[in-house]
Amino acid sequence: MDKHGMHEHGMHKDGIYKDEMHQHEMNQNGMHKHAVIISNGHIESYESYKKYLDGVGLIICADGGAHHARRLGVMPHLLIGDFDSVSPGDLEHFKDAGVEVVEFPVEKDMTDTELAVEIALERGYREVVIIGGTGTRLDHTLANIFLLKKLLDAGARGIVADDHNEIMLVDRKVALEREANTKVTLLALTEKVEGITTKGLYYPLDNAQLHFGSSLGVSNEFVEDTAEISLTNGLLLVIKARD
Repeated sequence: MDKHGMHEHGMHKDGIYKDEMHQHEMNQNGMHKHAVIISNGHIESYESYKKYLDGVGLIICADGGAHHARRLGVMPHLLIGDFDSVSPGDLEHFKDAGVEVVEFPVEKDMTDTELAVEIALERGYREVVIIGGTGTRLDHTLANIFLLKKLLDAGARGIVADDHNEIMLVDRKVALEREANTKVTLLALTEKVEGITTKGLYYPLDNAQLHFGSSLGVSNEFVEDTAEISLTNGLLLVIKARD
């Protein structure tokens, strides 16, 4: 375990998505690395986020996300933002530790989290987890979820994860691992999503369609240890949720 993460490889275990292989940066053991972006949203149980830090290759704190990094006990590689939400103590703590700090103007065209996504992509990461990306500000929550489209357009896969949800955007297929007390929800993010076929879920779909605005795909359940979801056209928001 190093100061930036824990153990080896976390993007393909504990319920995190599996998908076709992309070009990833690798560590010395040949395991695929991913990036974690820590934003300034709501986090309750820090322990539940440690699985996302397994084998992490890059940790970026977006502004006030520095507070969460300290609570998680990790040292980010990069701290970015306009620093309107980070505390002076957290900022000085990471500066003193030698963390790379990049400051942006307050008046800018992207949120701090989107800037972090851009940096992760520029540095070659094709698997990105955003934590601390949801909370009381619904505008920020939705904007962060929609960053999954930016990642997908760049050939990357992303997760927005909080204490109760893992949110993914799928254009081809995904496999999900069963976890206790977890539901699976499918929501169309395009006018319609076609050719949806599922395996391992209680309510199966076979070459089905979901339409934008429909709640048909809400709260399905696992009946096997692995559920598979595929589609032929459109964009599908896939959410693993628990109360």
